[in-house]
Amino acid sequence: MDRIRLASGLRRRVGRVGNKPQSGTKEERKFRMPLVGDVKGPRGPESAAVDKATGDAYWQRTSSLMWLMLAIWAVAGFGVHLFATSLNTITVFGFPLGFYMAAQGSLIIFVVQLFWFAKRQNAIDEEFGVEEE
Repeated sequence: MDRIRLASGLRRRVGRVGNKPQSGTKEERKFRMPLVGDVKGPRGPESAAVDKATGDAYWQRTSSLMWLMLAIWAVAGFGVHLFATSLNTITVFGFPLGFYMAAQGSLIIFVVQLFWFAKRQNAIDEEFGVEEE
């Protein structure tokens, strides 16, 4: 146990975890967040729950979905607005398409994209056995 000087000038006894002081009573320390150094057993790629080939396949599917979502987001968020004047020649519900997409369409696309992404990612997770409970 070491003593540290508090800002008020008082001294307080603290325990140490690694080289960092840890304050509080024994009961308070029981509920602290575990540190990386507290983990027992092997860590790293050797301790993974799945083999490397399965992990690579999972990441390939997940990253492909992520890049697809990014492309849809870029087209709906920027592409539509860049070509709004040329899209205005088409009318939807009496409004020019460029105006409609800028005002409502992009937002609708984003919401639908969000739910579709969640459903698709859950399907990928289930396929590889890493779904949440």
